[in-house]
Amino acid sequence: MWFEILILPAVYFLVVFYRWGTKNHDFFKKRNIPYEKPSFIFGGGAEMIFRKKSVVQVQHEIHNRHNGMAYGAFDNREPILMLKDPQLIKQIMIKDFDHFVNRRRFFNDMENLFSSSILMMENEKWRDMRSTLSPAFTGSKMRQMFQLVLQTLDEAMKYLEERSKEAANTAEGFELDVKEFTTRLMNGVIASTAFGLEANSFKDEGNEFYKRAKKAVSFTPAQQIKAIFAMFLPKVAKLLGIKVFDKEFSKYFMHLVLDTMKYRQENKIRRADMIDLLMEAKGMIPSDTPKTKQHNWSDLEIVAQCFLFFFAALEPLSTAMSFAVRELFEYPNVQEKLHEEIRSYNVQLEGKEVTYESLQKMPYLEMVISEILRKWPVTLAVDRTCTQDFSYESPETGERIEIFKGDLVRASMIAIHRDAKNFENPDNLDPERFSEENKSQIDSGLYLPFGLGPRNCIGNRFALLVLKAFLYNLILHYRLEPSAKTCLPTIMDKKTFQLKPVGGFWAQFIPRA
Repeated sequence: MWFEILILPAVYFLVVFYRWGTKNHDFFKKRNIPYEKPSFIFGGGAEMIFRKKSVVQVQHEIHNRHNGMAYGAFDNREPILMLKDPQLIKQIMIKDFDHFVNRRRFFNDMENLFSSSILMMENEKWRDMRSTLSPAFTGSKMRQMFQLVLQTLDEAMKYLEERSKEAANTAEGFELDVKEFTTRLMNGVIASTAFGLEANSFKDEGNEFYKRAKKAVSFTPAQQIKAIFAMFLPKVAKLLGIKVFDKEFSKYFMHLVLDTMKYRQENKIRRADMIDLLMEAKGMIPSDTPKTKQHNWSDLEIVAQCFLFFFAALEPLSTAMSFAVRELFEYPNVQEKLHEEIRSYNVQLEGKEVTYESLQKMPYLEMVISEILRKWPVTLAVDRTCTQDFSYESPETGERIEIFKGDLVRASMIAIHRDAKNFENPDNLDPERFSEENKSQIDSGLYLPFGLGPRNCIGNRFALLVLKAFLYNLILHYRLEPSAKTCLPTIMDKKTFQLKPVGGFWAQFIPRA
């Protein structure tokens, strides 16, 4: 009797749990859409979660198993329509953008900085914030920001010069953890261009901003577990008060931004950075542009935009820089051709600091960065939520697809960019793909390192500028080679959701004569 009393509730729970876990498994079958068979609860992510395969490998393999315009996949229990056809991607991201204005909501907790940022804002609120932030990335503002970027780069180059002098054999150069170096560099760039802080992480390796920033973006195993739990059971996570992002860092960030704004207002300080722009939007200081619309943004919403600038730039750009170094020492012919162009412009500048205008005139530098971002886009995938029923018929094949309100769609940049049908020999670094003659042949629906359409990455021009300035200064003064700690060929680390090769980003820096 006791056995029956205990076993019946357990069986009932298991049946309910199984139904909950497999609730959407027939979602695509009902619609006659080919799909990737999901695993229980984990959907298509089991191999990543249990560290059997890397994020890149999983996305690439699933993408290559399916043909046609789109196919079905699962994020845990949630069905997502994966887009493959470039015309369909452009139709959704650009032409019929009004049907797909909003991004997928990752966490239901609207009280945190990430959820209050423009990344998660919807409809008119997103449009208002986009128009508020857009002036930060105009040509005139970028020129002013560029001077702040150069100051931080100068600090980084002085650090490399000191390391070179300390080397036992200066002709052989020195070994460097590139990811550590680029993280410190981007920490200083963001501190300066967003918050007006002087945070030289090369001289003062223990400065508070760097220590807190590094901890916030490290995404420890505990944070990964919290994130997975929050995506599986968002309501339960909210009830239990589970926070993916560090509470102390959020508090620090709030005080940092609000105290800076108050100090600047009281002392009438102006600076070409993100805080200055948000103070204009809030009506705290006079606007440089008379037509600037004032908004009643809350303190949380204001600080959240600074947080996003920090979060979306620090880890993605430091990773892109690190892969750039790795690619260039794996392809020395590309590195030397790039050096020749950079050296030529340095002669024209008479050895003086590179200018904003000069960086825009270097075609091979542009080609190299475009190709690096093809292989290693700053965002792996981009999501949209359907807000109005939508149907599309391919003019080429006649294939038809219907997407309904509430459905999620996704374009996996890392998979699309590595598809041999889209780019020949996709694993090779070939900047010539983006030459003046060839780039016009690349469909914009197949190359989208910063997303596409009105909701693409708002800071893409800033990101490109920083990457160009970084490579200009680095390749001008150093030849890059693999170090004793470099693991070749490149194999992606299965132990993290972040983009990281096994063995990390070690390289040998050899001073150029």
